[in-house]
Amino acid sequence: MRSVTVEKQPLRPGVLMPARDLAVAWGLIAVIAALAWVITLGQARDMGIGPGTMGMPLPLFLPLWLAMMAAMMLPSVAPVAVTWARGIARQSSGLKRAVRTTEFLGGYLLAWTAFGLLAYVGLALTGGLVDRDPQAGKWIGAAAFALAGLYQLGPLKYVCLRHCRSPMAQLMRYAGFRPPVRDLRVGLHHGGYCVGCCWALMVVLVPLGVMNVAAMAAIAVVIFLEKLWRHGALLARVTGVAFLVLAALAPFQDWLLPGLTPSGMTTM
Repeated sequence: MRSVTVEKQPLRPGVLMPARDLAVAWGLIAVIAALAWVITLGQARDMGIGPGTMGMPLPLFLPLWLAMMAAMMLPSVAPVAVTWARGIARQSSGLKRAVRTTEFLGGYLLAWTAFGLLAYVGLALTGGLVDRDPQAGKWIGAAAFALAGLYQLGPLKYVCLRHCRSPMAQLMRYAGFRPPVRDLRVGLHHGGYCVGCCWALMVVLVPLGVMNVAAMAAIAVVIFLEKLWRHGALLARVTGVAFLVLAALAPFQDWLLPGLTPSGMTTM
């Protein structure tokens, strides 16, 4: 009899890992994201929606900011994150694997921490302006919506969005990174593109309220669809146009600006 050799079938193009491993990884991502939402909701419950940093000092703001980013961003970065982490697990074990995974996650969080520092400064400035002149809120809100809308329609948005929508291309590029801080560089590089893709969506939290849970949830859905839906690029353009419409309405519609209205400090 002729012996029959059964070869292991390679993954199809666009499939990053076997279905069972992918399901486990997505389940873990969902659990972590759910915990991050629980932390965010717990903090938002008694803080309400209002202008500026709402009295939060920077050491309190940054951990809350990172929890918010984990809640909003984890599902959309899962394809790259879990695949790179799986590669680390194949190549390393024990303490080395833990260190490499920590470096990767640390690099990603470092990018969003840097943006969080800028966000804190921006919120402090806008909060101070609204405290001095409540009427300034309508123009700050209009400017925030306009900035977000223009960026959503601009070329840099699509450079970053293409990066986030092409995980296989990213992983091939990252394979060429060299030690000793390769995983830190990978996390920081991917996090930087992620910030570049999504920072304008975060800017609309200035007029809508940083602790506005409904706004956060809506933005998280937009981010997820932009990166993983086949019509994500079109959605980004539609969102940009919608923000420009809100920019035109903001000076005349106070209900669009709960995050810039002192009276908007309501318990959630």
